[in-house]
Amino acid sequence: MTRINCIRRLTRRQFLKLTGAATVSAALLGPGCAAQPTETSSRRQPPAPTGDQSYLAIARGGDPAAITKAAIAALGGIERFVRSGDEVIIKPNICVNYHPPEYAATTNPTVVATLVTLCLGAGARRVRVMDTPFGGTPESAYVVTGIGEAVQAAGGEMEVMSPVKFAEIAIPEGQDISAWDVYRDVVEADVLINVPIAKHHSLARLSLGGKNMLGVILKPNQMHRNIGQRVADLASLVRPTLTVVDAVRILTAHGPTGGSLNDVQQTNTIIASHDMVAADAWAATLFGLTGADISYVKAAAAMGLGTIDLDDIKTEEINV
Repeated sequence: MTRINCIRRLTRRQFLKLTGAATVSAALLGPGCAAQPTETSSRRQPPAPTGDQSYLAIARGGDPAAITKAAIAALGGIERFVRSGDEVIIKPNICVNYHPPEYAATTNPTVVATLVTLCLGAGARRVRVMDTPFGGTPESAYVVTGIGEAVQAAGGEMEVMSPVKFAEIAIPEGQDISAWDVYRDVVEADVLINVPIAKHHSLARLSLGGKNMLGVILKPNQMHRNIGQRVADLASLVRPTLTVVDAVRILTAHGPTGGSLNDVQQTNTIIASHDMVAADAWAATLFGLTGADISYVKAAAAMGLGTIDLDDIKTEEINV
């Protein structure tokens, strides 16, 4: 069956738009037509840290912008990750549209905006910020969380993730899942910066960098079956260039959505690394846990996606 025969009846303009794209969305395929998984990600990975650069950076202080900059500087600066002309996507956690940032259910807007500014300063051609909220519409969540306004003021773009941009993509290293519907732009961007907020999660124990990647896929609830391995499998495909864990405030209970300021702790901390596993493992210590206590962190380490042993890496702690 040819591609043309598989597509439902469309206007000529719609058809030309689709046939000019790399992939036809599975939502537009007719009965009996299955979309084949596309190629896996070939994202450029950052160089390993040199002797004067930290593998993992932890910055503390009362100014979220200052500690974000300090953590990135300790890793060698944003230029280690972003080149002139790069397409950059920043993926915060914009979980819901009914809590402002002080409830610690969503990533701190100043942290996100600071990363936008740094990327543009390094010559990025375009910086987009996006997520799929668990509660509410993206448009309203972008406003309520303060992230939309902060990003636009910094010169970035807020993108509402379009259903037609999701495609089934192969996960060659997956141990439990071999393909999933993923937002293609996230896989294809030159640079992906993962910016979770560190918070309690009722199923996964903690929502950190690995769990944050569920915002770039369809049917994320299906990941909850064998969540540790499935999140790790997804991480093997998505492979963020840089992970910056927002622990300016952390949600210590009733996550991921929260709702009580009694569950919020002000820790004024940013954790950053090219290694999402290491960043998540250190963030877990803020909750009295280790990386091995979080199933997806442990599974990702077992797959060779990063290091869980914090004693084996160069860590720099900075007070700003």
